[in-house]
Amino acid sequence: MIDWARIHGEKGFRASYLPLSFMSLLYGVGVRLSLKNNKTRDKLSLPGFTVSIGNLTAGGTGKTPATCMIAEWAQGEGYDVAVLSRGYGGKKKERVTIVSDGKDILAGPEEAGDEPCLLAGKLPGIPVVTSKDRYLAGLAAHKNFGSSFFILDDGYQHLALKRDLNLLLLDAANPFGNGRLLPRGPLREPVNQIARADAIIFTRANFLTNGKDMGTEIKYLFQGKPVFMGDHLPVKVVFPFRGTSHDPDFLKGKRVMAFAGIARPDSFSRTLISLGAEILSFRHFPDHHPFTDYEIRTLIQEKVDKGAEFLITTEKDRMRAPDLISGDPCFSYLTIRFELSGEREGFFRMVGDKIKGSSLRQGVASS
Repeated sequence: MIDWARIHGEKGFRASYLPLSFMSLLYGVGVRLSLKNNKTRDKLSLPGFTVSIGNLTAGGTGKTPATCMIAEWAQGEGYDVAVLSRGYGGKKKERVTIVSDGKDILAGPEEAGDEPCLLAGKLPGIPVVTSKDRYLAGLAAHKNFGSSFFILDDGYQHLALKRDLNLLLLDAANPFGNGRLLPRGPLREPVNQIARADAIIFTRANFLTNGKDMGTEIKYLFQGKPVFMGDHLPVKVVFPFRGTSHDPDFLKGKRVMAFAGIARPDSFSRTLISLGAEILSFRHFPDHHPFTDYEIRTLIQEKVDKGAEFLITTEKDRMRAPDLISGDPCFSYLTIRFELSGEREGFFRMVGDKIKGSSLRQGVASS
């Protein structure tokens, strides 16, 4: 298994990395040509207010919880919200898939991808629609549900679609990895493309330990852009097959076996440690990894061998192993929420100002 997290964090030279560096060079040429071509193209517009949430790196900034935060706010303000996702990892072949109509979840993780299904479960009353063409997804949401407030989940690189607010998420402790493009580094596009953002949100600010104020640094490099700091906060430890849940402090002193298939699994292990859990073993898998029965059985056996009290994973990973845990009462997952660090009011004031300047006006909402 390739340890991409380690490769994307290493800045030094290694001869073994030359093929990756060459592929990064080719990738960079393609990205720059695409950016240049998109400058001359007319962008498509959805019928309403469009906000994009994305990043510069290949995963790991916590876009899904941030999407939930904004969707819940917009719903609370009375807007007809829809979340539009690419549906990464989903196998459904239709051009547009309605994952949720706001009442029922109509497609599972294997069909639609883990993140859209996670969003559908966490956002009752809000449709979730997937398509590689986010414009088609938005039109479907508008036609079927009357949606007029569109949230593009992971939409920073979806340049064909016009947006009224472009939000860029950066990991506060490690915003650019080794600073190189894929596959040698984690960057999807050059760092200077931060300039496209209307505002920057640093995530996992609670993990900053070196005292470096990344917000101040970005403000200096790109003056005039609003910068916000946010944290991913643990909410509940859920045992789905016991039908119970506990506050995060339940983990204090517990001996656990943990696993994760996310872009930055170290963030999950650090969260568990910060809550006082004793991690006897931690297994990490590639991002969006489709777990097999054999892998789950192996994890359960390792839990027994290590003497762990229970098995724990992330909420997103739980979506990809719903039927493989076989009802194990010792299986659990940790839920999280995204909160801005004392800047929530200012952030949503900025969003409101953008809405007032768009085709969607305050008060143009569902009755």
